[in-house]
Amino acid sequence: MTLVAFWTFAAVAIASAVLCITRRSPVASALWLVNTLFSLAAIYVLLDAPFIAAIQVLVYAGAIMVLFLFVIMLLNLGRTAPGDIKGPWGRAVAVAAGLVLVFELVALWLAAPPGELELPAGTVAGTVAARGAVQAVARPLFQGYLVPFEVTSVLLLAAIVGAVVLAKRRL
Repeated sequence: MTLVAFWTFAAVAIASAVLCITRRSPVASALWLVNTLFSLAAIYVLLDAPFIAAIQVLVYAGAIMVLFLFVIMLLNLGRTAPGDIKGPWGRAVAVAAGLVLVFELVALWLAAPPGELELPAGTVAGTVAARGAVQAVARPLFQGYLVPFEVTSVLLLAAIVGAVVLAKRRL
């Protein structure tokens, strides 16, 4: 039963991600991204990580998506800019880039030793039972992954400032 649910949510996540990047409307694309994030949260629950699933829904599907929609509305992205990639060459470049990414993922999967891409059974549950859910997430986040976490926050801040500057020029 769990395996069927996992593959169902995985298929929904992949289909939603594809729809997210193929929609012309930025608002529709953002809503498909929300669907993808909810599917990932369901997968986290199936992997016995309810705290990460709750954070996924609250932070990404909630706060970050509200921020994305605010920026989309602020920039009024309903109009297409003259520099947009269109036509057969733009589509060919997009398809080529997608095929390269798929090839890289398949090569990575084939190059990995058997069992390396799978989490050992009970690892997440054992860590949560021993230290608690918050500490199991907070310790690696603020010790081993502090720099990528801060770089991500600075990139989001730069994107917001850039969106406001671009919007101010139009107003």
